[in-house]
Amino acid sequence: MCDSVQLQTLVIDGGRPGPHLLITGGVHGDEFESMACIRQLAQVIVPANLQGRVTLVPVVNEAAFINGNRVAEDGLDLARVCPGDPHGSATQRTAAALTELIQQSDYYIDLHSGGIAMEVWPMSGYTLHADRTIRKAQRSMARAFNLPVIWGTAPNLDGRSLSVARDAGVPAIYTEYLGAGRCAPDGVAAYLEGCLNVMGHLKMIHRVQPESRVELEVEDPRPSSGHMQVQNPSPITGQFTAACTLGQAVRAGDVLGIVASITGSATHEVICNQTGHVLAIRRFARVLAGEFVVVVMETDFTEPR
Repeated sequence: MCDSVQLQTLVIDGGRPGPHLLITGGVHGDEFESMACIRQLAQVIVPANLQGRVTLVPVVNEAAFINGNRVAEDGLDLARVCPGDPHGSATQRTAAALTELIQQSDYYIDLHSGGIAMEVWPMSGYTLHADRTIRKAQRSMARAFNLPVIWGTAPNLDGRSLSVARDAGVPAIYTEYLGAGRCAPDGVAAYLEGCLNVMGHLKMIHRVQPESRVELEVEDPRPSSGHMQVQNPSPITGQFTAACTLGQAVRAGDVLGIVASITGSATHEVICNQTGHVLAIRRFARVLAGEFVVVVMETDFTEPR
């Protein structure tokens, strides 16, 4: 029988009535901004000034972190196997432990970044939950977090931390901030401020909310609208060079980048077929055929009837 996974948590209890907020980092083992933020957050939250309880998990996916990669040695993506299996592989057991924590919380923030391979325009996201009250709470949390972009997407994608929260009725948001194998100091600082902003919004601490830095807010209810990994795949295995920048406005027909074969005998342009803004770009130059290279957050779409 496999041993259960015990996530390393930091619990701060204010000793006064209030909500239970869960904040996680490192769902993928190469998302370093989230981990650094949560360690700092544990140092700045003062229990005497806190109403309610905060549970912090700096590194959810320790097996992937030790593996120096997005995923653990079993090759499974933790953000695709939730709610997990307590008797399964390392990633499945980790997902089961994470699921338990989410189900015990009142609100949830899941901090991400682009990891080793990708770089993401700083954003907060949430699912367009069928329950209007939960959807409103999530929208308010995303706005309070105060990153430049807010993206509400379809709730039908399973296997994720937010799908666990969706099924448990727990208002939840996720965030993305750069990546590309780095730990951007401005990302850590923005994450720290964002988490404190949400705590202030939830009346867990006294905090004057800063002026909004939100530049773009999109809600896309189309099925699977938040599935980044299916967009703009590479036609061949080779080396990718981007021809766009984060946040850039693009439309159908624009060249997003070029993929060169190993010998350079063949090159292929990746042509955009969407209208919107560049949300994420592959920065790890080696790309396999079928892997996505650019994510576009669409702003011109027809909602389903």
